[in-house]
Amino acid sequence: MQRPLRLVLMAGLALVMFYFLQDALFNDDNYIKPLLQEREQKDLSFRSRSSSPFDDAGRRAFKNLVYYEPNLDYRLTASVELLAQQDTLLLPLTNGSYEPYLRYGKASFKVEGQQHQLTLYKRLSGENKEELFVPFTDKTNGFETYGGGRFLDIPYEEGKSKIVLDFNRAYSPFCAFNPDYVCPLPPKENRLSVAIPAGEKTYEKPE
Repeated sequence: MQRPLRLVLMAGLALVMFYFLQDALFNDDNYIKPLLQEREQKDLSFRSRSSSPFDDAGRRAFKNLVYYEPNLDYRLTASVELLAQQDTLLLPLTNGSYEPYLRYGKASFKVEGQQHQLTLYKRLSGENKEELFVPFTDKTNGFETYGGGRFLDIPYEEGKSKIVLDFNRAYSPFCAFNPDYVCPLPPKENRLSVAIPAGEKTYEKPE
């Protein structure tokens, strides 16, 4: 075998091994472990008096939240289309009132080979105004996940044409744990026609 051809083959093999190892490292160390640590930290916060949706009795009875197993198939790259008219929408709340959010753009992505779309919002008040807010429903609601839908908070940079919708980080609002809390309801345009078996499941109170 000629030396240049051998070098080309060795370089190709090294590249394949690099991508394989890179993917394995991403799956284990760079993604799964931090995700599980986030979930542990959330359990700790739900046991604390200052950041828990539960009353004192609920905090004492609380053990842990329940999740789907991490699944990279539901960590999706979506194309972002900014809305030509970024108007303010009054999202209905669980107590019958409304709260304003800015309709920022549309995220397009594929699940189970089908194209889907979610509207991206910006909060106009409170914390996390530097993130995009995505309230959504899917076919797991009322069965395995909270019936009122779940939320995603997505870091963003102005001008980016892609974002990551990581449904492994989908979470239930506080009103799923305590009806005294008021939460926004996902709008019709964010009702997905498929099941998203990823992220937080329904919390069942200990008997």
